[in-house]
Amino acid sequence: MSWLLLAGGAQFFNAIVAILDKYIVTDKNILPRPFVYAFYSCLITGGWMAIFLLGLIPGMAELGVPQFSNIRPPSIQVVGMSFLAGYTFFMALVSLYTGLREADASDVLPVIGAVSAISSFGMSWLFLSAPVSHNFFWGIALLSIGTLLVSQVRFTWTIALHTIHSGLFFALHYITLKGLFMETSFDDGFFWSRVGFVLFALSLLLVPSYWQKITEQTKQTSAKSGLLVLSNKILAGIASFMLLKATDWGDVAVVQASDGLKYVFIVLLSILFGRFIPETAGENDHSLATIVRKISYIAVISIGFAILFL
Repeated sequence: MSWLLLAGGAQFFNAIVAILDKYIVTDKNILPRPFVYAFYSCLITGGWMAIFLLGLIPGMAELGVPQFSNIRPPSIQVVGMSFLAGYTFFMALVSLYTGLREADASDVLPVIGAVSAISSFGMSWLFLSAPVSHNFFWGIALLSIGTLLVSQVRFTWTIALHTIHSGLFFALHYITLKGLFMETSFDDGFFWSRVGFVLFALSLLLVPSYWQKITEQTKQTSAKSGLLVLSNKILAGIASFMLLKATDWGDVAVVQASDGLKYVFIVLLSILFGRFIPETAGENDHSLATIVRKISYIAVISIGFAILFL
């Protein structure tokens, strides 16, 4: 059952990434503009193609590491879906980071995850003719209840709109990637989607106002802050690869359901290490009422994930 440990470890890393994301977009000395941080996130995500270099090592192919030999010249469908994957990922990140500027990661991410899960199931049924599980409506009900509990207590309308927008675009991103992998092989789709991320990000520099935003913010960012951003995105890449391998080795539904662990880890990290977490990273309210409230809605959403995917 090593794949279960792999999935759990990946969600622990994702929890750390979420807290660092909050810190990065809130601290005025790092990358407070969500648009600019999303730009660099897309650009750095292209670096995940380096995993193909591991495939050159003898014996790595048997472990499921992507291979250069499986890459084919892209068709127009592959090109289109690769760029769409980059666009939807970027839009989801902008809204995610905007929401994180105003609220804690443990409030924003469960709602985005719930909206994304509900939307993904609906879009899979609509566009990919995927069957709906027997537990679908029970899972959706719990996800919806958990989302309402968060939004009623912790959110303003602005934050709610940003989280819903982010969840919808993450769902579109996942559906696009699923369609891309159905159109071609996993290795081929993974490679060209990373190329699409990088080319889409670079295309933003062709718009003068975007160029100004990105260059101004970059000049104000120190090398130390840049290293933090790079390290955080590398950690996110490692977590993503761990989830892919867990999916390859184990039960896909269980790996998807493990997303609820991320929210649990965020709350645990804030409780155990809150005094060491910078004020701008959030998770600083450690009153008993706040902790109980967060644990309550996270429990509802986590159970909803488990029922929905199992």
